[in-house]
Amino acid sequence: MEIKDDNISAMCRPAIGEAGRTGDWRDSTPVIDPAKCIASLKNRPACYLCWLYCPEGVVITGNPIRIDLDYCKGCGICAEECPARAIAMVMHEEAKNE
Repeated sequence: MEIKDDNISAMCRPAIGEAGRTGDWRDSTPVIDPAKCIASLKNRPACYLCWLYCPEGVVITGNPIRIDLDYCKGCGICAEECPARAIAMVMHEEAKNE
């Protein structure tokens, strides 16, 4: 028998791809500097605030952290929340050249 707690009904998980490949919508692209990323520097699971705050659930934890650009909308929340400033938002055309 499944026990259901009605008090946690507001909790949910973002599901990747419910609206299709939303990466085409973005104007700016997150670019990660692994030299600044806390998870990369400590070489073990650490920080992951970008993963925690990403509303689309497209940040893939690990070392190095990756962002699924097929679905990233470029909102910039990951860059805003990164305490090490390891993520920079660059205009879409600039990111293609890197």
